[in-house]
Amino acid sequence: QLRLVESGGGSVQGGGSLKLSCVASGYVGYCMGWFRQVPGKEREGVATVSMHFGGKSYADSVKGRFTISLDNDKAMSLQMNGLLPEDTATYYCAASAYRDCLEPINSERYNVWGQGTQVTVSS
Repeated sequence: QLRLVESGGGSVQGGGSLKLSCVASGYVGYCMGWFRQVPGKEREGVATVSMHFGGKSYADSVKGRFTISLDNDKAMSLQMNGLLPEDTATYYCAASAYRDCLEPINSERYNVWGQGTQVTVSS
């Protein structure tokens, strides 16, 4: 069974940067992605990347600030710059076994999830 492990969360002041990483235990499938969730709110898509042709998709709220990258066929990262207090959330790495996983960013197209890592941005 595929497992995903995130790392790199933490606390930072507004305007700062963090880099999240995700490592998979085996074959991933078609896409990997980052999602985030705040207690009491729905899970929000942040960014996705195709494992086969490198295509990327971003939520409007993070465009120009966040960059998703494939490190190899089992690992990806999310470079987050210009962090804002509203970026505070638990960030989840996810993998998709479905073809239509890149855009629009849809958590229902992702079938394997990591345990989450907390990102806190202070003002």
